[in-house]
Amino acid sequence: MLKPLVLVTLVTATLTAGCTTSPTGRKQLSLVSDQQMTTMGLSAYADMKQQIPVSTDRRKTAYVRCIGNAITAQLDSNEQWEITLFAEDQVNAFALPGGKIGVYEGLLEVAETPDQLAAVMGHEVAHVLADHGKARVSASMAGQAGLLAGQIILGTQLEGNNRNVMAALGLGLQFGVLMPYGRAQESEADILGLDLSAKAGFDPRASTQLWKNMAAASGSAPPEFLSSHPAPSTRIKDLDAQMTKAYSTYRTARAAGRSPDCRV
Repeated sequence: MLKPLVLVTLVTATLTAGCTTSPTGRKQLSLVSDQQMTTMGLSAYADMKQQIPVSTDRRKTAYVRCIGNAITAQLDSNEQWEITLFAEDQVNAFALPGGKIGVYEGLLEVAETPDQLAAVMGHEVAHVLADHGKARVSASMAGQAGLLAGQIILGTQLEGNNRNVMAALGLGLQFGVLMPYGRAQESEADILGLDLSAKAGFDPRASTQLWKNMAAASGSAPPEFLSSHPAPSTRIKDLDAQMTKAYSTYRTARAAGRSPDCRV
């Protein structure tokens, strides 16, 4: 068995070497390859399509794909993105490495216009562009390594206070690096997604109304400090701070002929 000091040194060296910079300049972990992330994304998407019913509504499916295709057309890649509309009432959407996007029919009840839905889809694609999934997987790996180091340092028999220490470590991970998409990542995806949807020709001003709709639909939400997502009011404030730039991008896109005609 590795000695505690050796293990901690190895863990520290691995985490230090595995840091990258996000599109906004934020440091984040990167302990897995792009190919590994693509493999995981493709596998997860295939599983979801088997487990969750796919919508048979052709008009809604075409509508969602119209918006998604307009957004992904702005990416610096020739990758063909697959877009699936799931027949469930969840107010949710996601994007995965490997060029996969999923939207739930329930989201269409809250994102009431093409511009609002574009804000959500742009946000989800931004998570992929910023390697947030990779950072989340890397954080999970780092957390497991940290817990192993803690177990060795504390001894294999975790009793009394030592057991409480490990419980505290677990709680710290639950509300820290291992929560799905932390608040910093969510905020970053909001800003990157705002720019992406504006480049595609969707009005970025709709993003603030979207989050008002989300707030109304969510009802009683947990306090922001215990949530991986910023509060809607915080998101709206942050989006408004970027709106002048985003609206200029939108007007440029419109002048260039990017005017997606997406409707149900």
